Amino acid sequence: MSRSDSHTGPHDGRVTLGVPRWTLLVAALGVLFIMLPIVGMTLRVDWSRFGALVTSEAAVAALLLSLRTAMMSTVLCLLFGVPMALGLARSRFPGQRLVRAVVLLPLVLPPVVGGIALLSTFGRRGLLGETFEVLGIQIAFSTTAVVLAQTFVALPFLVLSVEATLRASGARFEAVAATLGATPGTVFRRVTLPLVLPGLLSGAVLAFARALGEFGATLTFAGSLQGVTRTLPLEIYLQRETDADAAVALALLLVAVALIVMVATHRPRGLS
Repeated sequence: MSRSDSHTGPHDGRVTLGVPRWTLLVAALGVLFIMLPIVGMTLRVDWSRFGALVTSEAAVAALLLSLRTAMMSTVLCLLFGVPMALGLARSRFPGQRLVRAVVLLPLVLPPVVGGIALLSTFGRRGLLGETFEVLGIQIAFSTTAVVLAQTFVALPFLVLSVEATLRASGARFEAVAATLGATPGTVFRRVTLPLVLPGLLSGAVLAFARALGEFGATLTFAGSLQGVTRTLPLEIYLQRETDADAAVALALLLVAVALIVMVATHRPRGLS
């Protein structure tokens, strides 16, 4: 390996790997590709009206609803996603590849298709919706529907993150704990969870961010009722038809909130 490929840090003795210079140029172009649209949107903001636009009753209600439902959907992603990732990473069973494909399917489906699928299941005439209607429970076009739609599209992000961490960490520590007599529950609490914590946190952040920006499945399954189902992305869409300045201002607000969440909570391992 040449000197240009790696060097040793002057203080901690760690080896820092180099990368080909052309990749840095391509990477910079990729960063610009993401940044320039944000910059362009920022330049279009009517700053004289920005404060009034983002603090309007409709905007505040939409933002609070988005934050509340995104947090609830993240909790559901954690509740379902960790066992799912554990089963995929640590078990072997017939049809496992098919199960993984189904779990990750929302990643490649258009969100509106997910909304139609949820409506076909939980709507008034859906697979389970009729039973819920008999029990006096209406899910479609309610805040619950928003949470379910967000969970549907965000869950694969958490599963992927936790499963990748589980596979990277291996099962040797869990095997040692089991050999020493620890029960499966104890191994999960004392060994597995601490091992996957970085991936768990990263997955939760990604799931929250994805839920926060969900639009298509929410509109199809939950509709757009102010204070009940109209999240910030839906409010942006509606404002775009009537007040372009308001739409741009609210879009920038959503970008800022998502960026703050990512910066404040997502810290890759190895960065100091």
